[in-house]
Amino acid sequence: MDLFDQSSLRHENAPLAVRMRPESLDEYVGQEHILGEDKLLRRAIAEDILRSIILYGPPGVGKTTLGYVISRTTRGVFITVSATTTGVTELKKLAGEARDRRAFHGQRTILFVDEIQRLNKGQQDVLLPAVEQGDLILIGATTENPYFEVNAALLSRSQIYQLKPLNVQDLMRVAQNALQSPKGLGEIRCAVTDEALGHLARIANGDARVLLNNLEFAVLTTLPNVEGVRVVDLAVAEEAAQEQRVRYDKSGDNHYDVISAFIKSLRGSDADAALYWYARMVYANENPRFIVRRLLVHASEDVGMADPTALLMAQAAGFALEWLGMPEARIPIAQAIIYIATAPKSNSVVSAVDAALAAVKSTGAEPVPIHLRDSHYAGAAQLGHGKGYKYPHDYPHHYVVQDYLPSNVKDLQLYSPSDQGREKVIKERVEYFARMKKER
Repeated sequence: MDLFDQSSLRHENAPLAVRMRPESLDEYVGQEHILGEDKLLRRAIAEDILRSIILYGPPGVGKTTLGYVISRTTRGVFITVSATTTGVTELKKLAGEARDRRAFHGQRTILFVDEIQRLNKGQQDVLLPAVEQGDLILIGATTENPYFEVNAALLSRSQIYQLKPLNVQDLMRVAQNALQSPKGLGEIRCAVTDEALGHLARIANGDARVLLNNLEFAVLTTLPNVEGVRVVDLAVAEEAAQEQRVRYDKSGDNHYDVISAFIKSLRGSDADAALYWYARMVYANENPRFIVRRLLVHASEDVGMADPTALLMAQAAGFALEWLGMPEARIPIAQAIIYIATAPKSNSVVSAVDAALAAVKSTGAEPVPIHLRDSHYAGAAQLGHGKGYKYPHDYPHHYVVQDYLPSNVKDLQLYSPSDQGREKVIKERVEYFARMKKER
């Protein structure tokens, strides 16, 4: 299958986004961080000395378009395949033909693989020798993080370029080009107001394909006025593109980026930011249980003993979710988010439990001291279990100094309370216990 078939690109019924596909780097809009005048990738494409690359980014930012530009620039043989329709047999055939082409004719072969993340390990392994030996120059396009989805061996032989969502200025430029170009909407008498263009650019959320689809829909469905002009104003644009598109893939890279931002906002005591990222996840239909599980973790990890109630708030949010469901549970979940974000912070619980695990791993497991052993079963007394144990409630302040650790770790100190929030009071008690142990 040829993704860049010229007849389909020129067909008048092809979508505007297809008809407006740039044919040169000068027509390409956006991605200045990798395609600016002084950038290596631009020079490699312009001078036809490209090596294997993987283009990584969300939909509609120009990955396939850049492949098309390269196909129009290179003097080598350019072949396109889609990972969703190709198989091992076809890839072996392509690799063999590329080897022969290079050996007998000195000709380069560039293979563009759309959605390369969908190639399984066996398919990727077929390409590896051809790429490694230089028979094939590979261009892979993917919306998924290639470090998770692509064979490490292929990654090591390719340059990774991350394409970013287009900004509003870039999208406005794309729209203007489409309105003026004969292969776009240039032969239609239409007038699109700045407010309408701005709305279409903003609501596309960095996706040029969405912008052009909405623009074409708005123009073609607008009836000409008495002068024969199709006027697309803000009201028409809002009707043509009614909902903001939120980039979010519940199993992909963006999923982890958004939850990371949410967690870091909680930790950073920014309730507004935490609520914003929460809303992003809700809007994208993230599983609310996933969100509440993160709240439970970070109520202990980031607030901990500075305000133990934070854990109860997170637990209450989970309870509300199970009893109420969404959308009603969005309110108690938001309440827990605000509480955790604004609570005093301490990670002493994390430090304590990790230190305890490390201590167990690095020290011998000595027997439980005799006075701490279970003495409630028949025969325990004859074994001496519990002998010498001091019952704290029999002593002033319900505290008495005694050893609770095996002899090889009897001086182990794992919990170091902070002076934040309620933990400041706990710290005073811990320090009191420590002084009592030294004075015995």
